[in-house]
Amino acid sequence: MRTITALWLRNIRGFVRDRVKLITSLVIPFFFLYVFKSIFKTDQVEDPTAFLLAGIIVATVFQTSLNIATSTIDDTVSGYMKEILVSPTSRFQVALGQILSAATIATTQGILILILGFFTGLSFDHWYTLIYVLLALMLVGLVFSGLGLFLASMVKSSSTFQVVQQAVVLPFTFLSGAYIPLAFLPDVLRFIAYFNPMTYTTAFFRTIMLEKGGLTQTEWVELGLAFDLNGFIVTPWMSGIIITAFGTLFLFLATNSFVRADFNKISRSPLGGR
Repeated sequence: MRTITALWLRNIRGFVRDRVKLITSLVIPFFFLYVFKSIFKTDQVEDPTAFLLAGIIVATVFQTSLNIATSTIDDTVSGYMKEILVSPTSRFQVALGQILSAATIATTQGILILILGFFTGLSFDHWYTLIYVLLALMLVGLVFSGLGLFLASMVKSSSTFQVVQQAVVLPFTFLSGAYIPLAFLPDVLRFIAYFNPMTYTTAFFRTIMLEKGGLTQTEWVELGLAFDLNGFIVTPWMSGIIITAFGTLFLFLATNSFVRADFNKISRSPLGGR
């Protein structure tokens, strides 16, 4: 337990101290809000700002969760991770410490954007919606922190991970409906989006944040909060179950891969220093 707490505190301190990265991560989402807001101005969407902001928050939490891989690789290159792994501490505890810290940081990022969103006109009709939003952010952070640690244990260098990260982040984000409604995508891309865990994550979180849980299936589909798969409707609550299933899979793959990984083979980027 001490190992999990120590890794959690260390990564949290690193997040707080990197103020430039923190400020940048708060500015960029509102740039996307300004750019893509006009796309959501449709008859079905009453509040395009809140609708898009929900997608931006969940996309930010997703991307931040994957950054666990960068910190893990940097710790390995610097020798810090190797010192931990040669100690009596189990790798499973190290993996949990990394995942929990990444989930905490990602959730915090989402909360900060949410707070700033209140200054753009965002509001909730019910006070308990805020609690549901925070719980959903924690779930998303845990799910994709597992994916981030899995990627970290698979790659062999930081330069390789940079390529892998972009290959994951861009399609997962832009084929999820977070920035661009799925209805605007070609049929082929829309079909691919149904295999994207971020698609269901976005729909689930957006339903909670916009307080649209009481709509009919038809209304959910029109808003892009549910998906019609040849007559079978995937409701937002089914999306929540799908997210949980993906999270269980990612956490299993992450811990199993981390325990078996040979971190002595992970190297620094050729562009970096010695």
